[in-house]
Amino acid sequence: MKFSELGLSEKVLKAVEASGYDTPTPIQEQAIPYALQGRDVLGIAQTGTGKTAAFTLPMLSALERGRARARMPRTLILEPTRELAAQVEEAFGKYGANHKLSVALLIGGVSFGDQESKIARGADVVIATPGRLLDFTERGGLLLNAIEILVIDEADRMLDMGFIPDIERICKLVPFTRQTLFFSATMPPEITRLANTFLHNPARVEVSRAATTGENIAQTLVASGGSPEEKRATLRRIIRGADAFKNAIIFCNRKRDVQVVYRSLQKHGFSVGALHGDLDQRMRMAALDAFRTDDVQLLVCSDVAARGLDIPDVSHVINYDAPHHAEDYVHRIGRTGRAGKSGQALTIAARIDQKAIAEIEKLIGRKIDWQDGAQLPPDTEDESAAHERQPRGRGGARRPPQRRHSPAEESERSDQPAEHRPDSRRHHAERPARERVAADAERGQPRGAGSPYRTPRREQPRPESEAPVIGLGDHVPDFLLRPVKARIRASREPIEAEK
Repeated sequence: MKFSELGLSEKVLKAVEASGYDTPTPIQEQAIPYALQGRDVLGIAQTGTGKTAAFTLPMLSALERGRARARMPRTLILEPTRELAAQVEEAFGKYGANHKLSVALLIGGVSFGDQESKIARGADVVIATPGRLLDFTERGGLLLNAIEILVIDEADRMLDMGFIPDIERICKLVPFTRQTLFFSATMPPEITRLANTFLHNPARVEVSRAATTGENIAQTLVASGGSPEEKRATLRRIIRGADAFKNAIIFCNRKRDVQVVYRSLQKHGFSVGALHGDLDQRMRMAALDAFRTDDVQLLVCSDVAARGLDIPDVSHVINYDAPHHAEDYVHRIGRTGRAGKSGQALTIAARIDQKAIAEIEKLIGRKIDWQDGAQLPPDTEDESAAHERQPRGRGGARRPPQRRHSPAEESERSDQPAEHRPDSRRHHAERPARERVAADAERGQPRGAGSPYRTPRREQPRPESEAPVIGLGDHVPDFLLRPVKARIRASREPIEAEK
């Protein structure tokens, strides 16, 4: 099937042809006709299958009729990250070249005043992250009661980032009669509930089983020790020995690990950039642009770059850390093997990652091969990791592990008298108080001499030499010895006599 058979307008078809596309992807082929009919669409497809064009092209055809009013946009697209929102804006610029549409990008890290001026002039399309959009609506600078089409993209990523309450608030602000296009790569129960709540008789478009990986991506596990130094050495070995290596995106679970790996690779002479959520928007976009234009060969990043980013030709994806959530693995490796090209995905795995690897294999429904038939390191590799996880006492010092006694030692300790055992104090405290008093009496000790339960101080006899102290005793403070002049008050007797 060709794009010309989908029912798109002439302006849109010319822009698609100018972009070099002729044949739609499966998700585009199935979703676009329903979207042009005005129906709600629930689209499920793995990453890299062209979901952005699946909602951008029918929206452009619908926006040819009518214009937006000030502060009242006609369409709204919600994205989980700033990078995805900026990427969708680029798609509108490419496919909407023949349209005179106003597009407003509402994301954090950019001047609020510039965005507000675009909204005030009237924007046909608003592309926003949930947090910045709610900022505008709460200040009264944006009205959503004229929205005709609502797009919720990467809904499963919205769930992971905690945006679902914001999405629910936004859906209550838009008209009930809107058209909703809902796209996600996976469908966890919470996303299914959200889709059932805000979609009305949707057309379900599922071009592949949820949470599947591309067949053109070669997936490999690389065994490594658990210490950071060993993992970084394994990473350098992978980069130097990879086949047909052009560039790579390296994923870490934590932002601080992104900086550590970035500095390590930079120190060893690699061309590398870094991308994570703590960087400001200018630095994040600069890192992405440098990687897209091949100014840097490696991009170390957190999961902020795992969803939907369209970087055309990535030869390798390397998971420095096995992801905490199995769904993130699908999105990470989806950065390679896009648009029908082949790619390689390698995951560095230590013994501590066994559970995460098992969850990933269960989700994708297949076993991942080990590089060169290798296996995980022996159990001794885990001792250092267990030592790192050992509980710490005050001041950060690790508590020594409690020694377990053998059965022979236990029997030897049980033969000793209680007062000679190492833990006799504990046994003594556990004995009933009446038995302890009787035992002290037999040994000729006064009551309470060998017991923690001593006689209260007020009941102990006072030595005869000590006389009871009355008042301040022999010491009188100086201020009490100062003479005091008595004040003479006027008599009130004459006044009382007059009465």
